[in-house]
Amino acid sequence: MDKPPLLYLVHRIPYPPNKGDKLRSFHILRHLANHYRVFLATFVDHPDDWRHVQALNQWCAGVHAVRLNPKLGRLRSLRALASGDALSVPYYLDAGMAAWVREVVARERIRKAVVFSGPMAQYLADLSLDRTVIDFCDVDSAKWTQYAASRRGVMAWLYRREGRLLGQFERRWAQRADVSSFVTRAEADLFLAEAPQLADRVLAIENGVDAEVFSPANGGERPYSDGTPNIVFAGAMDYWPNVDAATWFVAEVMPRIWAKWPAACFTIVGMNPTPEVRALAVPARVVVTGTVPDVRPYVHHADVAVAPLRVARGIQNKVLEAMSMGRPVVVSAASAKGLRGEAGVSHEIAELPDDYVEAISRCLRPEVGKAMGLAARQIVLEQYAWDAHLKAIPQALSALNEKKNQAVHA
Repeated sequence: MDKPPLLYLVHRIPYPPNKGDKLRSFHILRHLANHYRVFLATFVDHPDDWRHVQALNQWCAGVHAVRLNPKLGRLRSLRALASGDALSVPYYLDAGMAAWVREVVARERIRKAVVFSGPMAQYLADLSLDRTVIDFCDVDSAKWTQYAASRRGVMAWLYRREGRLLGQFERRWAQRADVSSFVTRAEADLFLAEAPQLADRVLAIENGVDAEVFSPANGGERPYSDGTPNIVFAGAMDYWPNVDAATWFVAEVMPRIWAKWPAACFTIVGMNPTPEVRALAVPARVVVTGTVPDVRPYVHHADVAVAPLRVARGIQNKVLEAMSMGRPVVVSAASAKGLRGEAGVSHEIAELPDDYVEAISRCLRPEVGKAMGLAARQIVLEQYAWDAHLKAIPQALSALNEKKNQAVHA
């Protein structure tokens, strides 16, 4: 029997799965391809990713990739200041993509769609579909409001404005969708605090991790000097919460670590480090790698992995990957929300600089670090398989939403 067609809208090319949002959007794509002929519309925001477009044909019956021009996107966003719209929405508006979506839906008689990231929902405006699922992943509007707290003047006003207007956009499209999903129960509850009437149409679909790829057996060669306590933080280093976490950790935590372990080294691993991150490098003390061929050796051979994010939404993929590789992990309270396992057994939670020093000190004790790494890997194996979580999306696409149908026909 032929698979039915499905429209999948993604704000950033979901391949290769080398960043947090791309990991989730890729695994959703791969899972959907088991059930549907997927027609993908996506933006490409980095020149290197154009060479990966052809690879998407492994999972897609059709692909429409559009270059995302940041300068033009920002110009479109500025127009939203006059129109009273959220800046994020016109940033992802492209007439060619809208035309392709309309054409492929008509030609393939597509009746179902999955949207990844709220702003992409705007492409559903002119369509008549039977079932739609929007994976908001995080409550992005809350993220902007949270950013505003660390800004002053015009930028603080702009971020508060974005949080308010994007929140209105999210709730409006969640009302129109059959099901909306978020990466954790905490994110879902945060959204429902502003839209309690949607409780029966909101799901928490957690992230997973490929435990075979991120296995201790695939740790590779050691990239560190022997005899040196190594602490690693991995993530895209042009993402502001990661930049903020790295700079804060070097300024506030590492001096306390060096007071106890003068030879300790903090390694920051991730693509596109900003000038602010590159400036953190100190020979033999703080290493900024930039893009690496494979992040796994840096994680697997570190003594401790940290995720000191002060602004975080949802479970961090970097945390799950380190746990999957059997590493003791110290995470901020913000990064730990929704994380399964037991603090002090499968991971450590820290908030203040001295909390990090205490937690890292425990992890550096060989017997503690080994036991915690084993417990972390077991949690991943038992509770973070991608397919076990993502099966909720095909189920949502197939289920009859009786309450909504009754409301429409009342």
